[in-house]
Amino acid sequence: MYGFYGRILKIDLNKEAFGIESIGDHILKTCLGGRGLGTRLLLDHNPPRVDPLSPDNHLIFVTGPATGSAVWGSCRHGVYTKSPQTGYFSESYSGGTVAEHMSATGFDAIMIYGAAEKPVWLEVCEEAVYFHTAEDLWGQDTFETEDRVKEWIKQNRPKAKKCGVVCIGPAGENQVSFAVIENDYWRSAGRTGVGAVTGSKKIKAIAFWGNQKKEFADIDLMKDFAKSLAQRSKEDAGVKAYKSMGTPMLVDIMNKAGGFPTRYWQKGRYEHSENINAGALHDRCDVKPHACLKCFMACGRLSTVKEGRHKGLKIEGPEYETIYAFGGLCEIDSIEEIAYLNDICDRLGMDTISAGNLAAFTIEASRQGKVDYKIDYGQVDSIAQLLEDISKRRGIGDTLARGIKFTAKEWHMEEQAIHVKGLEPAGYDPRVLKGMGLAYGSSARGACHLRATFYKPELSGIVDPDQIDGKAKMFTEWEDRLTVFDTLILCRFYRDLYQWEELSTILKATTGMELNSEKMRSIAAAITDNTRRFNLREGLTLEEDRIPRRFFREVLPETQKIITENQMEQLITDYYKERGWNEKGEPPKVES
Repeated sequence: MYGFYGRILKIDLNKEAFGIESIGDHILKTCLGGRGLGTRLLLDHNPPRVDPLSPDNHLIFVTGPATGSAVWGSCRHGVYTKSPQTGYFSESYSGGTVAEHMSATGFDAIMIYGAAEKPVWLEVCEEAVYFHTAEDLWGQDTFETEDRVKEWIKQNRPKAKKCGVVCIGPAGENQVSFAVIENDYWRSAGRTGVGAVTGSKKIKAIAFWGNQKKEFADIDLMKDFAKSLAQRSKEDAGVKAYKSMGTPMLVDIMNKAGGFPTRYWQKGRYEHSENINAGALHDRCDVKPHACLKCFMACGRLSTVKEGRHKGLKIEGPEYETIYAFGGLCEIDSIEEIAYLNDICDRLGMDTISAGNLAAFTIEASRQGKVDYKIDYGQVDSIAQLLEDISKRRGIGDTLARGIKFTAKEWHMEEQAIHVKGLEPAGYDPRVLKGMGLAYGSSARGACHLRATFYKPELSGIVDPDQIDGKAKMFTEWEDRLTVFDTLILCRFYRDLYQWEELSTILKATTGMELNSEKMRSIAAAITDNTRRFNLREGLTLEEDRIPRRFFREVLPETQKIITENQMEQLITDYYKERGWNEKGEPPKVES
């Protein structure tokens, strides 16, 4: 089938062996790649109720049919496993350059199981899998690890012109539940703890290289489509905004809306937002737009701090979510200090959203006398120390490393903890953007903002943020379209440019399949059903589809906004109906 190799690489860490299996076209036509294929492989190969950190949990890297093509926004890969942070379905995506190298190995998916006896790094190429000792890399940060693996490939593999490397830091080695897998220094498969699963298997890094190229159905159509889109996008307001300001522009947007989470979700506006917004970043740092491969949007901010104690610090970022987590929740009023904490997280290999939420939660615990730890709002160095303690599982860091669910129970603060299924929300308060309440509650991986990116239609006026009736119907269509994104795999920031018609063109050019919106939605719905089946198999309860009760009880002081429990119930009930699930949230049984 066009757009695929029809091959899966299976790596057995216990035996240091590998094998290759074919994938039938009938599976690819129903699952496509990315999330569809990753979900199918987890259902087929993961033992039910498996411990996420056990050798039997599979770690699966998948590309999509658009990977390696001329399609803009297509240089992304997905990672699928069972999450140690939530205990449920884990999907995480990363951009940069790695997806192209991953695809060049000649496989649609790379499925890793078992666990090595000692630390290893894997070399995956079109001819074989090589197992290298990583004992000299164990304990190194992500930047050092990536550099050393790339240098080894350069010195020892003359056939490899370039390679892509993914790796973990000390947080992943120590199985911190929200550890990430990093690539290209600053790109991350960043949520749900895929780095912890990698660390549990004693994998420090994986290098991908090869020279394989997929056959696409219609190269001319693909080139014309890409050329036309690039031309049309030159005057697109959204593209211009991302290129000029990046995601930090959302600080002002959310603060004005009164939904910028502040002081561990007690407020919706931060009074010092002018010190941490896009303007502050571009004023206080030397900033250059930075793009993934196959992207003209260049939303990344390659930032170098100009002055102060962090002068010369260079990172890509901080992104909006990192700014909200440390700047809003922890009330840090300096973009340079947020960049500093961002850098610590990147090098340690941990998710900044969870890290910032847990830091703010610890601040509240300290203030209330729940823990003996010197930390408070705005105290950058104390927060930096906490991040180090978490990565080393030292003191209360060992508790926090297990995630918000465990920590809240341990500290008797379950009513205060903000999470869904164990995953903390992004920087969009559901009391202001009620569709985000549905997004957080319904997402298979926990309080996720990206599965439907429903903050976009609510902020832009496409739908009233306070509307409840009919919202689940619109939400489901957005979710279906973006599920197709996750099968191809495409960047979320092309969501306005790739409507159903454009997605149909991409599928035709890459795979040869001619699908209208109805057929694409049918595939997307089936993938969502399978994801739901996986979670139900792992013990998901209906209560876990709800958002924290604090959102029902605590009114935001600046706007007097709240979401009621009845509103949330209606949103979830309507969502189940739109999905064709029963009142227990169960999809229809699969006909055998």
